[in-house]
Amino acid sequence: MKGLIVYGSAYGSARRYAQELARRRGWPCVEYRQVTAKQLQEADCLIYGGGLYAGGVLGLKQAMKGLSLREGQRLIVATVGLADPQIPQNRAHILAFLKRQMSPELFSQAVFFHLRGGIDYAVLSPRHRAMMAAMCFSLRRKPARQRSCEDQALLETYGKQMDFTDLSALAPIAGEILRG
Repeated sequence: MKGLIVYGSAYGSARRYAQELARRRGWPCVEYRQVTAKQLQEADCLIYGGGLYAGGVLGLKQAMKGLSLREGQRLIVATVGLADPQIPQNRAHILAFLKRQMSPELFSQAVFFHLRGGIDYAVLSPRHRAMMAAMCFSLRRKPARQRSCEDQALLETYGKQMDFTDLSALAPIAGEILRG
């Protein structure tokens, strides 16, 4: 099986997952800005791993633009974000973001996985730093009893470096590849 791993990563978590999966499979790994339509079409199994930023998966829309899966071709999409994907509400939000970024055809054909990444406030872009500050400001104004566990965790870790990356979380993706 000929595979291709494409990723979109601003700060490195999605890239780390993509490169590790590529190493394990022996497949090429390409940043979304570098991938060609020919590479996408030639892969029997296409994996896209992208960081979640402000309601979207980095580079997904650009990489998948105009893509139509051929007979037997598979698409696996792995999101990488701070929010715990084990919380059903978080998964629902992530899937809603994906639905807006993908064609209905691709969305219905894709298999989705959700991984946790990390954050280091010291290296955030000014835009992302401002967004996180605004989010925390908003959460602080919310009564404590109305904050979710995720809200509270975000407030407690604001301004710090956190890394939830877990390369063992790639096992279900590897299993899905083998299943195909």
